Amino acid sequence: MPALVLLGAQWGDEGKGKATDLLGGSVDYVVRYQGGNNAGHTVVVGDQKYALHLLPSGILTPECTPVIGNGVVVDPSVLLSELSGLNERGVDTSKLLISGNAHIITPYNVTVDKVTERFLGKRKIGTTGRGIGPTYADKINRVGIRVQDLYDESILTQKVEAALDVKNQLLTKLYNRRAIAVDQVVEELLGYADKLAPYVTDTVLVLNQALEENKVVLFEGGQGTLLDIDHGTYPFVTSSNPTAGGACTGAGVGPTKISRVIGILKAYTTRVGAGPFPTELFDEDGQALRRIGGERGVTTGRDRRCGWFDAVIARYATRVNGLTDFFLTKLDVLTGWEQIPVCVAYEIDGKRVEELPYSQSDFHHAKPVYETLPGWSEDITKAKSFSDLPKNAQSYVKALEDMSGAPISAIGVGPGRDETIEINSFI
Repeated sequence: MPALVLLGAQWGDEGKGKATDLLGGSVDYVVRYQGGNNAGHTVVVGDQKYALHLLPSGILTPECTPVIGNGVVVDPSVLLSELSGLNERGVDTSKLLISGNAHIITPYNVTVDKVTERFLGKRKIGTTGRGIGPTYADKINRVGIRVQDLYDESILTQKVEAALDVKNQLLTKLYNRRAIAVDQVVEELLGYADKLAPYVTDTVLVLNQALEENKVVLFEGGQGTLLDIDHGTYPFVTSSNPTAGGACTGAGVGPTKISRVIGILKAYTTRVGAGPFPTELFDEDGQALRRIGGERGVTTGRDRRCGWFDAVIARYATRVNGLTDFFLTKLDVLTGWEQIPVCVAYEIDGKRVEELPYSQSDFHHAKPVYETLPGWSEDITKAKSFSDLPKNAQSYVKALEDMSGAPISAIGVGPGRDETIEINSFI
């Protein structure tokens, strides 16, 4: 049975939660393998809307085991609050598993994130201020706190002391902030230990055993390809690897176990935060996409920047991730436009470029080269098959597929769980 990776093929916010939830009834495990509570998913089940920030979307499917892998950074207070909120709404969260090797977002990581971003001023990256970057930095610098450290007070204290030796110097001497007390941090973190204990386990062992038993495992990426720390629009990126390779390291599963890699594409393009965005719109079309698409960050609450579909980015995502399929979301948002521009290439210094430039400077100066496709006015939210779509909508999907380099196997025609056209089965 397959191990599937499902990830964002743009800058995130493509609708991964809907795609994961659609597959939830067919898979045994859904695994978050990177990121933290800076990656939100909205899932609509019937008339209920669920905003998930840290939990895998599979938490909403009773038959599925949701897993937070070792590559995720966990804010205990956010996680426990999210679990409590779901429990209050009647969702069973008891099957959740958390890797003991996942790193903890500490209070001082959040503080450092906020003061650093404020200090950068005009040069700020546009982080969510939730401590994600500083936590990954601690991980790489080998002064991070892992979930398993909550169960050894001596080790926890030593690690907090080591981390604050440097951070308090930074806070007091550079940022003019008060030093953070070691005892206070240790006490707060220990307070989470008993509440998290029922969920903590060796998730690497669990997942590999599941695959050996022919269980279906879905690896769910946060953010998107263009926010990958290595392959995104650096430095305007996240601090981890949302791309397909991140699933292997962030969950402890070898690449030979992965059978399909599904990229989520929005029928137009959005991004949150600073950084280059060639097709960004500053006119009425951009405002309409934002309004009709409800383009506001699930986790950040920030309005998303909106633009037309960028086929250059889609081709890049196909190449970097080895995509086998696309799931196209929010096609219904484009209903009503007589003509729909699609970016097929860039113009850089007077030259046409059809692949994403490796140079940051070139990408900043890239101007979109558009082809215009005919739009449609018919309501498509009730469409159950590809043939139910208006001819122009079918042509738009086929054009995007040809430009992007992988087959479009499913199409989102509305926000609801059942408002999806499945062309080819993912499993």
